Amino acid sequence: MKRRYFLQKATAATALTAIGGFGIQSFSSLGAQKQITILHTNDVHSHIDAFNSSGNKNAKQGGVARRASLIDSIRKENPNTLLLDAGDIFQGTPYFNYYGGELEFKLMSMLKYDAATLGNHDFDNGIDGLYDQLPHAEFEFIIANYDFSNTIMHTHTKPYKIFFKNDIKIGVFGLGIKLDGLVNHELFKETKYLDPIETAQEMTRILKHEQDCDLIICLSHLGYYYKNTPDKICDLNLAKGTNNIDLIIGGHTHTFLPKPTIVKNVDDKHVLVNQVGCYGINLGRIDFYFDKENEKSAEGTSILI
Repeated sequence: MKRRYFLQKATAATALTAIGGFGIQSFSSLGAQKQITILHTNDVHSHIDAFNSSGNKNAKQGGVARRASLIDSIRKENPNTLLLDAGDIFQGTPYFNYYGGELEFKLMSMLKYDAATLGNHDFDNGIDGLYDQLPHAEFEFIIANYDFSNTIMHTHTKPYKIFFKNDIKIGVFGLGIKLDGLVNHELFKETKYLDPIETAQEMTRILKHEQDCDLIICLSHLGYYYKNTPDKICDLNLAKGTNNIDLIIGGHTHTFLPKPTIVKNVDDKHVLVNQVGCYGINLGRIDFYFDKENEKSAEGTSILI
């Protein structure tokens, strides 16, 4: 346990060195006064239990109970913490086949998730099946580029949500992948897909200029990057093609990043892009530090559960 703790701290320290340009200096040189911790998961796919030890490459890793203990310890360390999920909560184990998502939402509520966005597999029981499980979710679903106006999900999601932690105003908005071609039309029905880049620019305009947010986070299920179709909308291209996003928390491609990727946006400013694989094996952690003038810096790592 001590060795694991040391390795986690060493990884975090390395990430701070790499991301030091985000603020554009390290938090120590800025005289940080406030710390905001962002914890995140993606593509958990109904994995409730830890993997067993029968030759699986992920043997003894993951599990909601272990994640809960880790999250609780981090919250005790810093109460100014947000817990977010980037979609594909459903589908992947018999728990989903039997309970239809009820268990996943109940457990996320017990872990006190603050918000989640939607992935394509969250429609695997249809939009009606997703709607039926909403009473079990004691957290917000945030997605800005799905227009649910003509569906049963209308008014049950928000394009963005604002959180206040330690007097820091945090705006979070969500983006989902195009469902057509991934999901049978009968499952998502009249859900309309809106352009992610245009939607992101509108969200950041609202959050930055109308709501005066100090920190803007995008919960994305667009995918990290597509090597064979590099122009396809993905998290890296989203970061490059927009402004005012500080952090993109991604999903869909099951990409494991040991620390966040740094991307320059259209204003030549740094954006952090992170994703922590799949199946609840890892928990992402990003710490933002604010000085007296609310200049910010960050460090990030992925913690193996």
